[in-house]
Amino acid sequence: MKRIHLFEFEDFAWFPNSLRSGLTRLMVVMHKLLGSSADLVLLLNRALAYSESAAIVDLCSGSGGPMLDVYRTLKQQPGLARLTLTLTDLYPNRTLAAAIERQADSALLYDTHSINAADVAPELRGVRTLVGSFHHMRPEVARRILQDAQEKRQPICVYEISDNSFPISLWWVALPLNFLMALFITPFARPVTTKQLFFTYALPVIPLCFAWDGAVSNARTYTLGDMATLLEGLQSDDYTWETGLISGKARKLYLLGLPKAR
Repeated sequence: MKRIHLFEFEDFAWFPNSLRSGLTRLMVVMHKLLGSSADLVLLLNRALAYSESAAIVDLCSGSGGPMLDVYRTLKQQPGLARLTLTLTDLYPNRTLAAAIERQADSALLYDTHSINAADVAPELRGVRTLVGSFHHMRPEVARRILQDAQEKRQPICVYEISDNSFPISLWWVALPLNFLMALFITPFARPVTTKQLFFTYALPVIPLCFAWDGAVSNARTYTLGDMATLLEGLQSDDYTWETGLISGKARKLYLLGLPKAR
């Protein structure tokens, strides 16, 4: 595989939740800038056609990424008025969970239990999504995530906005650009907390972590060739796999797993 598995600060259990939330809020802004919602609406329209129910289970949700916007857009489409969205994470964002609970939308939920994307509880059924998070997984875990969806006959949609097309030796070029990007986009993050502002402009811990994690994400992202390696032996007559590129403001990759009707 081309990818290399360096560490990201978000991956560590000891990483403070306030800083983790600060990083994931910045990712929400990045998804808006890159038009991720429109891409995901198209992909999930396809995946939902293979689902036994109009339900999405978002894995590794963080601060929600683009999925809240995607959910609202899909709900307006014919046949999807009863669509449900369940956000989950190994390290749940309890602030977002509380905000969602206050909205009193029974079809929208942030599960505050720690959810392992490689072993999803059987009762969490629907299209599984991993948005900008699949690269966090080592190959053996990434394969288990795909295999778990296949064995439980649930559709899955993997979507990545990071780019591993450049030589690995150049991944460090993104470090200063990512640092400056964090300073620029922080005012657009919601909610902008006092802690986020302090650890961005007074003591720039969040920009430093964002710069490192963003650059490392490029080196960790699975290429289409890497995805083909992950899928070796998973092909079957009753479950189909598809990978591809999406052109636009950035080079984006996707992987769809779709159960066939028996």
